[in-house]
Amino acid sequence: MYKKILLPTDGSTYADQEVERVEKLIADDGEIIILSVAGKLTSSAFQPRRKVRKVNEILKKEAQQAVDNMAAKFDDSLNVTKMVLTGFPAETIKKVSEEEGVDLIVISASGKSGIHRFVIGSVAEKVLKNSDIDVLLVHND
Repeated sequence: MYKKILLPTDGSTYADQEVERVEKLIADDGEIIILSVAGKLTSSAFQPRRKVRKVNEILKKEAQQAVDNMAAKFDDSLNVTKMVLTGFPAETIKKVSEEEGVDLIVISASGKSGIHRFVIGSVAEKVLKNSDIDVLLVHND
Protein backbone atom coordinates (compact mmCIF):
# COMPACT_ATOMS: atom_id res chain seq x y z
CA MET A 1 0.00 0.00 0.00
CA TYR A 2 1.14 3.52 -0.77
CA LYS A 3 1.03 6.41 1.72
CA LYS A 4 0.90 9.22 -0.84
CA ILE A 5 -0.26 8.95 -4.45
CA LEU A 6 -0.20 11.71 -7.05
CA LEU A 7 -3.01 11.51 -9.58
CA PRO A 8 -2.59 14.01 -12.41
CA THR A 9 -5.68 14.67 -14.52
CA ASP A 10 -6.41 16.59 -17.69
CA GLY A 11 -10.15 16.06 -17.43
CA SER A 12 -10.23 13.19 -19.93
CA THR A 13 -12.83 10.44 -19.76
CA TYR A 14 -10.49 7.84 -18.26
CA ALA A 15 -10.86 8.97 -14.65
CA ASP A 16 -12.90 5.96 -13.51
CA GLN A 17 -10.10 3.51 -14.33
CA GLU A 18 -7.54 5.64 -12.53
CA VAL A 19 -9.76 6.08 -9.46
CA GLU A 20 -10.34 2.33 -9.24
CA ARG A 21 -6.61 1.61 -9.20
CA VAL A 22 -5.78 4.37 -6.72
CA GLU A 23 -8.45 3.17 -4.29
CA LYS A 24 -6.90 -0.31 -4.36
CA LEU A 25 -3.36 1.01 -3.77
CA ILE A 26 -3.77 3.75 -1.17
CA ALA A 27 -3.06 2.95 2.48
CA ASP A 28 -5.91 3.44 4.97
CA ASP A 29 -4.20 6.56 6.33
CA GLY A 30 -2.79 7.61 2.95
CA GLU A 31 -3.23 10.79 0.94
CA ILE A 32 -4.30 11.17 -2.68
CA ILE A 33 -3.19 14.36 -4.41
CA ILE A 34 -5.23 15.19 -7.49
CA LEU A 35 -3.36 17.61 -9.74
CA SER A 36 -4.34 19.43 -12.88
CA VAL A 37 -1.85 21.64 -14.66
CA ALA A 38 -3.29 24.56 -16.61
CA GLY A 39 -1.24 25.80 -19.52
CA LYS A 40 -0.38 29.47 -19.64
CA LEU A 41 -0.27 31.63 -22.73
CA THR A 42 1.87 34.74 -22.87
CA SER A 43 0.96 37.92 -24.69
CA SER A 44 2.80 39.10 -27.75
CA ALA A 45 2.45 41.72 -30.46
CA PHE A 46 -0.09 39.44 -32.13
CA GLN A 47 -1.98 38.48 -28.99
CA PRO A 48 -3.54 41.32 -26.98
CA ARG A 49 -2.91 41.01 -23.25
CA ARG A 50 -6.64 41.13 -22.44
CA LYS A 51 -7.45 38.16 -24.70
CA VAL A 52 -4.53 36.14 -23.39
CA ARG A 53 -5.66 36.83 -19.81
CA LYS A 54 -9.18 35.57 -20.65
CA VAL A 55 -7.83 32.39 -22.23
CA ASN A 56 -5.60 31.76 -19.19
CA GLU A 57 -8.61 32.22 -16.89
CA ILE A 58 -10.57 29.68 -18.94
CA LEU A 59 -7.67 27.20 -18.83
CA LYS A 60 -7.43 27.57 -15.04
CA LYS A 61 -11.20 27.07 -14.63
CA GLU A 62 -11.09 23.95 -16.79
CA ALA A 63 -8.21 22.58 -14.71
CA GLN A 64 -10.15 23.27 -11.49
CA GLN A 65 -13.21 21.53 -12.93
CA ALA A 66 -11.09 18.50 -13.88
CA VAL A 67 -9.76 18.25 -10.31
CA ASP A 68 -13.20 18.71 -8.77
CA ASN A 69 -14.72 16.06 -11.06
CA MET A 70 -11.96 13.58 -10.22
CA ALA A 71 -12.20 14.26 -6.47
CA ALA A 72 -15.96 13.67 -6.53
CA LYS A 73 -15.35 10.09 -7.72
CA PHE A 74 -13.52 9.12 -4.52
CA ASP A 75 -15.16 7.88 -1.35
CA ASP A 76 -15.51 10.65 1.25
CA SER A 77 -13.55 8.62 3.79
CA LEU A 78 -10.34 9.01 1.77
CA ASN A 79 -7.89 11.86 2.33
CA VAL A 80 -7.95 13.77 -0.97
CA THR A 81 -6.01 16.97 -1.64
CA LYS A 82 -6.81 19.04 -4.74
CA MET A 83 -4.18 21.09 -6.59
CA VAL A 84 -4.39 23.32 -9.65
CA LEU A 85 -1.13 24.79 -10.90
CA THR A 86 0.00 26.61 -14.01
CA GLY A 87 2.89 25.42 -16.12
CA PHE A 88 4.08 22.63 -18.38
CA PRO A 89 2.26 19.42 -17.35
CA ALA A 90 5.10 16.86 -17.31
CA GLU A 91 7.56 19.18 -15.57
CA THR A 92 4.96 20.31 -13.03
CA ILE A 93 3.92 16.73 -12.26
CA LYS A 94 7.56 15.79 -11.62
CA LYS A 95 8.13 18.85 -9.42
CA VAL A 96 4.99 18.28 -7.34
CA SER A 97 5.78 14.58 -6.91
CA GLU A 98 9.20 15.46 -5.51
CA GLU A 99 8.06 18.38 -3.34
CA GLU A 100 5.15 16.41 -1.87
CA GLY A 101 7.18 13.25 -1.34
CA VAL A 102 4.75 10.98 -3.14
CA ASP A 103 5.34 7.24 -3.36
CA LEU A 104 3.52 6.67 -6.65
CA ILE A 105 2.25 8.60 -9.67
CA VAL A 106 -0.82 7.15 -11.39
CA ILE A 107 -1.32 8.52 -14.90
CA SER A 108 -3.32 7.54 -17.99
CA ALA A 109 -1.60 6.27 -21.11
CA SER A 110 -3.62 8.69 -23.19
CA GLY A 111 -5.89 11.65 -22.67
CA LYS A 112 -6.80 14.71 -24.64
CA SER A 113 -3.88 14.31 -27.02
CA GLY A 114 -5.89 12.21 -29.47
CA ILE A 115 -2.98 9.85 -30.01
CA HIS A 116 -3.89 6.34 -31.07
CA ARG A 117 -4.55 3.94 -28.22
CA PHE A 118 -1.31 2.01 -28.77
CA VAL A 119 0.85 5.06 -28.19
CA ILE A 120 1.56 6.55 -24.78
CA GLY A 121 0.42 10.16 -24.47
CA SER A 122 3.21 12.71 -24.59
CA VAL A 123 2.73 13.91 -20.99
CA ALA A 124 2.57 10.36 -19.62
CA GLU A 125 5.64 9.41 -21.63
CA LYS A 126 7.65 12.36 -20.29
CA VAL A 127 6.59 11.61 -16.71
CA LEU A 128 7.48 7.94 -17.14
CA LYS A 129 10.92 8.73 -18.58
CA ASN A 130 11.87 11.54 -16.20
CA SER A 131 10.43 10.53 -12.85
CA ASP A 132 12.56 9.05 -10.08
CA ILE A 133 9.30 7.96 -8.42
CA ASP A 134 7.34 4.83 -9.34
CA VAL A 135 4.77 5.47 -12.07
CA LEU A 136 1.69 3.36 -12.70
CA LEU A 137 0.66 3.85 -16.32
CA VAL A 138 -3.04 3.08 -16.69
CA HIS A 139 -3.88 1.65 -20.09
CA ASN A 140 -7.20 2.90 -21.42
CA ASP A 141 -9.35 1.04 -23.89
